Amino acid sequence: MKTKQDFPSINERPPEGVKEDGSKVRVLVVDDSMFVAKQLGQILTSEGYEVVATAGDGQEGVEKYKELCPNVDIVTMDITMPKMDGITALEQIMAFDKNARVVMISALGKEELVKKSLLLGAKNYIVKPLDRKKVLERIGASLK
Repeated sequence: MKTKQDFPSINERPPEGVKEDGSKVRVLVVDDSMFVAKQLGQILTSEGYEVVATAGDGQEGVEKYKELCPNVDIVTMDITMPKMDGITALEQIMAFDKNARVVMISALGKEELVKKSLLLGAKNYIVKPLDRKKVLERIGASLK
């Protein structure tokens, strides 16, 4: 008797947020907008990622990263935030862990800041308003 597993479905693919060993990719979301943080969280968890923490500004983001390290696989970092902006936070995270994977989240028209953050070690960037497909594409690419 054949079971469903004998016929793999063509469209079935493993969720992007799950590693080969079956564990979830752990994400730290740093954004001062509750709405954006929530939206990112929903997009990522729908693909199997696990949001391990969120932070409302760069300073908190750096503290959470240091606290959780090495149990963070990727960070989404808003560029414009109070207390400490995303670029400063990125610099501090990279200084603490040169292998950190950070994806910047930016409003339109911040190309210079995006360029600067990529030079500082950010793996990628996503422009707001968030597009589900782009978010998953860019974060997926940054994990490789």
